[in-house]
Amino acid sequence: MKSHSLLYLILCFLTFSACSEQNSGPDPRLNQPEDFKKLLDAHGNWAKWISARSFSFAMVHETTLEWENHYLDLQTGKVRIDADLYQAGNDGEKVWVSPNRQSFPGQSVRFYHNLYSTFLSIPYVLTDTTVTVTKIPNRVFNGISFETLEAKVKNGALIGPSDRYTLLIDPETGRLAWVLFSVKFFDRNNQIEEALYYEDYRDANGLIFPRVITGYQTENDSSRRIRYQTSFSDVFLVEKSLEKDLFEMPKTGVTAN
Repeated sequence: MKSHSLLYLILCFLTFSACSEQNSGPDPRLNQPEDFKKLLDAHGNWAKWISARSFSFAMVHETTLEWENHYLDLQTGKVRIDADLYQAGNDGEKVWVSPNRQSFPGQSVRFYHNLYSTFLSIPYVLTDTTVTVTKIPNRVFNGISFETLEAKVKNGALIGPSDRYTLLIDPETGRLAWVLFSVKFFDRNNQIEEALYYEDYRDANGLIFPRVITGYQTENDSSRRIRYQTSFSDVFLVEKSLEKDLFEMPKTGVTAN
C-alpha cells in the first residue's frame, strides 16, 4: 500500500468542507422492513451509514496483489480511485481515467468505478430509497438452507453492477454470508448468476465490514470456480465531505466509458 495515498486521505479528512443542512425530519432510509432491519442490526450501528457523507477504503486484489485506494462522496456519487498504475474517478458529470485510457486494464471505467464500493457496502447501500427489500423463501445454496432477502432497485436502475441482489444470511451470526446477482450493466437480459462470499468481518467505528470478499461462478445452486478475491482495510466512514478537488479530473486525465 502506498503510504503517500493514505497520508493524502488523512490530510483530506483534516480539511473537510463545512456542511450546513436544515433539519427536515428523520431520513426515510431509516424506515426499513423489520426483516431487513434485523440484518442491518447484525452489521452494527447502520444509522451511521445514513448520516455519513464520505466513505473510503483500501483494497488489494489477492490474485495479482494490485492495490487501490477508494474515496467516495455518498451524497453526490463522486468517486476517486488511486491505483498502482492509474487514477480514475467520477466528478459528478463525467467518468475519467489518468494518465490515459490504456492505463486502465478493465473493459469499462464506468462499470468499475463504483463496483467494489457497492460490494463492500452491502447491506448498508441497499437502504437507499430506490431499493425495495423483501423476505422471500429460504434459498438452498451449497446444500445449506439460508434465510433470504431480495433487494430490487426501482424502475430498472442499477446500484453497482445490477438491479437485484439476493442476500443469504448466516444462520449463526445473522450477518450477510452470500450475495447472489447477475451483472446487468452490459446486458440487461443477462441471467448468469454470480456469487460473493463475505467473511472475516471487522469493526470500523461501529459498523461491520468484511475483510475478504470472494467472487465465484455458480452452477446448480452451488459456488464453483473462484473468479477473484479481494481484501479490504482502512475503512473510514465520516459525516463530512471530502474536498471537492479530490474528484476533479487531473490535467493528464481523459474521459472514459
